Amino acid sequence: MLDARARLRCGPAGIAVTVGVPARTVSRVLARNGIAPLAACDPITGEVIRASRASAVRYERGRPGDLVHVDVKKIGRIPPGGGWRIHGRGERPNRKRGLGYDFVHAAIDDHSRLAYAEILDNDTGPSCAGFVTRAFAFFAEHDVVVRQVMTDNAMNYTRARAFAQALTDAGVEHLLIRPHCPWQNGKVERFNRTIALEWAYRQPFVDNDERSAALAPWLQHYNHERNHSAIGGQPPISRLSPT
Repeated sequence: MLDARARLRCGPAGIAVTVGVPARTVSRVLARNGIAPLAACDPITGEVIRASRASAVRYERGRPGDLVHVDVKKIGRIPPGGGWRIHGRGERPNRKRGLGYDFVHAAIDDHSRLAYAEILDNDTGPSCAGFVTRAFAFFAEHDVVVRQVMTDNAMNYTRARAFAQALTDAGVEHLLIRPHCPWQNGKVERFNRTIALEWAYRQPFVDNDERSAALAPWLQHYNHERNHSAIGGQPPISRLSPT
């Protein structure tokens, strides 16, 4: 079966016809031998050119602060008087184009899921450095000493001297995800989804300032009240409090 896959470069159905076994059997054999799906391979050479989700390994660090995931999410700014969520998709009062974006910087502890977020004007290296420094202070207020930070491979994290210096000053090691494998930073990616659904787009806001003011109360709710399915239905603060 493996020879047929290498020679034909086709899926389980095509291999099954050639070798005379059910396609489901072929699928199990390919998976057991770690053969990448066709979508991850070059169609001409058969070489693996894309990362596969199979490379992901679910994990959780044993102590708060052992690893903090960091990322940035862009969300469109809301015009004065509200956007389309209030007025609909047609013409609306004070309609303007080019309002730009808010950059929501987020940091989430791998073990406890304790989260910190800020809205900044951009995602440049200095902004990321300032954010992560304030995030370290936030975690320190909760007796969490950050030891490692994980980010993607964006230049604001990998080439910015200010960001590197902020980590050095705090004695924090910088880990990078494997290129094109965002799920390796999945805890903050999932937090980005949560923050969009439960804060940014949960309700219509009359302007950008109203939405921005709602972030801090939501974070308080997330950390202290909201049940988190990945930690036994408890809020993140429960993993920091004495038992």
